[in-house]
Amino acid sequence: MMFDKMMAGINRVLMIVAGIFLVAMISLTCGNILLRFVWLPIRGTFELMGFFGAVATSFALGYTQMKRGHISVDVLFRRFPPPVGRFLDGINHLLCAGFFGIVAWQLGEKGHTLFQTGEVSETLRMAYYPFTYGTAAGCGFLGLILIGRLPAMFLPKKGEES
Repeated sequence: MMFDKMMAGINRVLMIVAGIFLVAMISLTCGNILLRFVWLPIRGTFELMGFFGAVATSFALGYTQMKRGHISVDVLFRRFPPPVGRFLDGINHLLCAGFFGIVAWQLGEKGHTLFQTGEVSETLRMAYYPFTYGTAAGCGFLGLILIGRLPAMFLPKKGEES
């Protein structure tokens, strides 16, 4: 219960940041379209859209998982008895948590390399390691949520036979 409240609080902050990046993406796109009419497009729009999109998407992963908004194909799982289905769902959560943990770790390593080398984007000459770290944080947060939900996977749901 405490875990869920803590994750919900962190999630709220991540969703606000994701929303800010989404509004920035919309504003940037609209501004670029309008300014193209006078032949002065915004430099670096493509770069910024990629950076902002990566952060907005990764920060929304945890929220989507908590709301069970990800696509789930359970045609096969429904044929199994509930305990077997819960077990398979738990295995799926464990594998996904492992995958996103590895993704977060590798993105963190990439961000550290970008920070150390001082690599910058091509057009704007802007350091982009903060966006890499942000994306790593979003993926890591999803992994934490998946791990935190593991115990619930093995408990019977309301109205379900064991």
